[in-house]
Amino acid sequence: MKLKDIKNLEYFAKGKRSEVYIGNYRKKKIVVKKSKRAKIEAKWLKLLNKYQIGPKFIFLGKNYLIYEFVKGERILEHKENIKKIIKKVLEQCRKMDRLGINKKEMQNPYKHILIYNKNVKMIDFERCYYSKKAKNVTQFCQFIRNKIFRNLNNKRFEEILKAYKKNPNDKNYKEILKFLKLR
Repeated sequence: MKLKDIKNLEYFAKGKRSEVYIGNYRKKKIVVKKSKRAKIEAKWLKLLNKYQIGPKFIFLGKNYLIYEFVKGERILEHKENIKKIIKKVLEQCRKMDRLGINKKEMQNPYKHILIYNKNVKMIDFERCYYSKKAKNVTQFCQFIRNKIFRNLNNKRFEEILKAYKKNPNDKNYKEILKFLKLR
């Protein structure tokens, strides 16, 4: 695939480490992300796509990658079914924790979680890394506590998060879901 194969390619946004363009390829809306870290992000997308995480990876070129466009609202803009959305994000965070992959932006994922038709997609994986103590679940819980459920400044919730951080097993994960009334 070459950039010239993409129809209607136009500038979309600029990030800290990249420029994003959108266009059409084989009747699908796609993203072309120009970045020096394209190879790294492509590696993570290929892996995480196996677990239904992230936009569908399409192609890696020199200093750019192409993936399926995800249209949607950012998490703080979305008001409907917020508990279902949070549960879906936590499920993806849990998968990444189990894989030992830390996404890094989960404490403030405002721009990194998109909601469309009751589906949830995370984007921007260029800063992922392997970790024996991945923190996606706990970081996302800190985010929802500070930005969505402000009444979660609760000692019991802190204890549950500390237990999960110390031992991120299924039992402690289920305690988080139970506390948030997501089970």
